Amino acid sequence: MTAWSAEDLAVLTAEAALSLTAGTEGSAWVEVGFVVVDDLVFVRAFRGPGSRWFQAAHASRRGRIRVGSLDRAVAFAPDTEHSASVDGAYQARYSAASLVTNAQAHAATLRITPL
Repeated sequence: MTAWSAEDLAVLTAEAALSLTAGTEGSAWVEVGFVVVDDLVFVRAFRGPGSRWFQAAHASRRGRIRVGSLDRAVAFAPDTEHSASVDGAYQARYSAASLVTNAQAHAATLRITPL
């Protein structure tokens, strides 16, 4: 697993949302809230595993993100190991965190790593 650089983490923590695309070239971009926990980046689909972007990211395991000045090829991996920490980070960062701290959203948690 490749780690995020200090410069990447500075860009990520300065922004409230990122845009991602998954799968094949030309796939739609979606803007989502995200959190950084212990230098790891996580996204959740508030609609759960049925969300189209989540299904594409989960199936392809590859994509791109754009946030601030960062445009990077990434890997997506399911993550249930960090649920409590991810919940806390969402609650600290977003006023509508209840949308992504429920069981449905827990089932649609992805860790994003740079390629």
